[in-house]
Amino acid sequence: MKISKIIGAATIVALSATGAFAQDRTGWPDSFTVGTASQGGTYFAYGSGWANLVAEELGISGGGEVTGGPMQNMALVHTGDAAFGMTTMGPARESLDGTNPIAPGLKMTNACAMFPMYQTPFSITTLKSSGITSVADIPEGAKIGFGPAGSTSDTYFPKMLETLGVKFERRNGGWSDLGGQLQDGLLDVIAFAAGVPVPAVSQLEVQTEVNIIEFTEEEQAKIMEAYPVSNFQIKADTYTTLKEPARSVSMWNFAVANCDLPESFVYEATKVVMSDNARMVNIHKAARSTVVENWDKNTFLPWHPGAAKWFNENGASIPKDMIHGSM
Repeated sequence: MKISKIIGAATIVALSATGAFAQDRTGWPDSFTVGTASQGGTYFAYGSGWANLVAEELGISGGGEVTGGPMQNMALVHTGDAAFGMTTMGPARESLDGTNPIAPGLKMTNACAMFPMYQTPFSITTLKSSGITSVADIPEGAKIGFGPAGSTSDTYFPKMLETLGVKFERRNGGWSDLGGQLQDGLLDVIAFAAGVPVPAVSQLEVQTEVNIIEFTEEEQAKIMEAYPVSNFQIKADTYTTLKEPARSVSMWNFAVANCDLPESFVYEATKVVMSDNARMVNIHKAARSTVVENWDKNTFLPWHPGAAKWFNENGASIPKDMIHGSM
C-alpha cells in the first residue's frame, strides 16, 4: 500500500512538473512539424532545437522539417501542412498581402504569430584568398550564392546588392552546399541572411580562412532607405574571424502557428519556448533575442490566441484587435 501511494504521488509530481499533461488535450495533434529551411542555416538548427524541446516537454512526436525557408513556411503553415513554421517579417507581410511567389494572389491569413525569435542580419562571406574585403571589391560577374530559392536571403539580398551597384551571377542552394562550393572555388561570395552565428560560416572558419564583409555607413543607409530592414551590428565575438563589430542590416524573425490549432496546444508550446531563455540559448545563441520584450516587433501579423494569452500573462500588451478571431 505504501509503495502504491509513493508511486501515485510520484506520478502526480511528474504530471505537475510538465504542466500540460494534466490539461485537457482535446483537439491536440498526435504529432507536429516545424518548417525551418536548409541544413547548415540558422533556421534549421534553431527550429529543430525548439521543435524537439516542445515535443519532449509536451510528450508528443514532433521535429523540424527541411524547407525552402520563410516564404514556403508561410504557405505550409497557412494550409496546415506544417503546424508551426519560421519566417522573417518581409515574407510574412508579402504572404499576408497575397504576393508570396509560391501562391500569387492567395492571402495567407491562416498563419498566426507565435513568438519573436531573433533578428536576421544580412552578411557577406568570402575566402580570404579571394582578396575581397568590401562590397566595392566584388568583381563584375562574381558568382554569388544567395541561399535556397525563395528564402529571405534570395528574396532581398540580390536586390540590395544591385542597389549598391554590384553585377553578379546568381546561384542558389542550401547553406552547407554553398559553403562547400565557396571553399572549392565554385563561388566567389556567399550572401547570407540568417541568424548569427550561421553554422555554415562557423564551419568554414574551422576549415579555411574567410573574410566577413561589412557594409560601409553609406551602403547601410542606402539599403535601409530602400528595404524593410534596420540597423544592426554583428558582435565581434560571433565569429573568430571578426576582431571588431561588423556593420550590417537586419530583419526580424517570428515563429508562426496555424491559426486553427487548439488554443491550449499553442499556449503550452509557446510556454515551453519562452519560459526558459537559457535553455533556448543553448540551442542557438540567436535565441538571446527570444524574449517577451520583443513581442512588439510584430506590427501586422495576427497573433494566435494561445500565444497571445501566454504573452499577455507574462508582461506583453497585445491588443485585442491583433489577436486572430477577436478582430
